[in-house]
Amino acid sequence: MDIVAKATEIVGGAMVLLRRGQAPDTQAVGTKPAIPEAKKQGIMTLKMPTAKGWAPGQVPKAAPGLKVNAFASDLQHPRWIEVLPNGDVLVAEALLQVDPPKSLMDRAMQSTMRRARAIGISANRITLWRDTDGDGVAETREVFLEKQRQPFGMALVGDTFYVGNTDGIVAFPYEEGVTRLTGPGRRLVEFKPGGHWTRSLIVSPDKTKIYAGVGSLTNIGDEGMEAEDGRAAIWELDLATGKARIFASGLRNPVGTAWEPTTGALWTVVNERDGLGDETPPDYLTSVKDGGFYGWPFCYWGKTVDDRVAQDESLVDRAITPDYALGGHTASLGLCWMPAGTLPGFPDGMVIGQHGSWNRSTLSGYKLIFVPFENGRPSGPPKDILWGFLSEDEKVSYGRPVGVAIGPDKASLLMADDVGDVIWRVTAA
Repeated sequence: MDIVAKATEIVGGAMVLLRRGQAPDTQAVGTKPAIPEAKKQGIMTLKMPTAKGWAPGQVPKAAPGLKVNAFASDLQHPRWIEVLPNGDVLVAEALLQVDPPKSLMDRAMQSTMRRARAIGISANRITLWRDTDGDGVAETREVFLEKQRQPFGMALVGDTFYVGNTDGIVAFPYEEGVTRLTGPGRRLVEFKPGGHWTRSLIVSPDKTKIYAGVGSLTNIGDEGMEAEDGRAAIWELDLATGKARIFASGLRNPVGTAWEPTTGALWTVVNERDGLGDETPPDYLTSVKDGGFYGWPFCYWGKTVDDRVAQDESLVDRAITPDYALGGHTASLGLCWMPAGTLPGFPDGMVIGQHGSWNRSTLSGYKLIFVPFENGRPSGPPKDILWGFLSEDEKVSYGRPVGVAIGPDKASLLMADDVGDVIWRVTAA
């Protein structure tokens, strides 16, 4: 038995022990989640389905009153979506690139992630898709921008197009209708690469600032907090002055961001830490306050201390409790605001692409969900929009949801699927 197989066997044993004592349908979800007591794992649970992709004619399952079709196909690990004012749809195609393994667990993890198509050679490009006849399927495909470093977030302000590469924000001149950008771009902000590599971008409603999500390097500051400087945070870039600062911190891996229009608050989805059990702590959806601290790595869900970490009591005292739990290890990545009437049967609320777990005994996520809002706050349980990305026996995944965006027609929803290599389009049936 080789070293990877042995590590998988050991981790598999941990999974069995966890599963025997756990009700698989129990999830920490909502504004007042029931979060189980932490159970430190000597060896972290490692479970991930093999990436299979979709068979011809196979599509995700959709909520009643909805239908789904492939807007764009044959991509290379599509992660994020940006819809331009002229209706062009931009898709960032990028993939996690890993360093050589340093330990037995690293080797087991990388082997598992490679089987799930979660690591590999990154396309490092942004493609442009155009639906010229309005039938919900893109006819035109162009390479909009290439030779980037793991591009993810995208934003357009006036005649400038911004890209969130893993190592910083880069700006390019843009003219409406162009299908390709050229030149090296202008570096505005530098970020440390490695670890959680995605860099989502969102423009402020007044178009004066850009906010970027930057995840942590490690699980719980394993290499010391100096290595985490500038990370686990949402950054703010002032477009007039070029100055950048940390807007909010203590957010282990803040990925998607969205504006809630009633209050004007910025919201994000955050992937929480590993190694404390299937449901502990839950990933979450939360509003983000200027100067706010949300606990990582010292505590979670408010002031629940993680005693694996050397504590800073002053920061624990400051920790803000998130607004809405999404269940443990759902890997909630995509986020967008969906106004009432966009899809039938759905009021105002947030749409969330849940990429799905790799580190719990009963898999979670692997869905596109909706959280209803009233008066600027979550107002009820989540509702599934798309599912069926995971086989019933949890052995294979046909797809994994990532970025989400309202379609150019304002009456559809687009979702990136980085295992199916598809952009799905959801509309009224």
